[in-house]
Amino acid sequence: MTDAATLAQEFWWRMGTNEWSLAAALFADTIEIVWPQSGEVIGSAEDFIAINANYPAHGKWTFKVHRVIGNGGHAITETEISDGKITALAVSIFECADDRIVRITEYWPEPFEAPAWRKQWVTIRRD
Repeated sequence: MTDAATLAQEFWWRMGTNEWSLAAALFADTIEIVWPQSGEVIGSAEDFIAINANYPAHGKWTFKVHRVIGNGGHAITETEISDGKITALAVSIFECADDRIVRITEYWPEPFEAPAWRKQWVTIRRD
């Protein structure tokens, strides 16, 4: 049985091909992709493919996985995603069973400037 960390890494590798159906081939028949910040739920591989194919991107998408944590049926990834003009960071929670991804919950946090009041206690990292 393939663990969730391995499936998550494979998912991001396949996303990097920009062949959305290749990534969707890892989904269980009852896939659920949740975006809590907007309240959206994607309930099928077909809808996932359509959203990615129709996204108004500025170029080819790239996916740089910074970290994968997990084993067994659960994994978390931190991934930098860019279309050459816009770069975002996604934190994704993968739930897997029977060598398939059954659920992904993704958080797309917006960057913000660190408040000046705490500068004496922190180091600013820009990587």
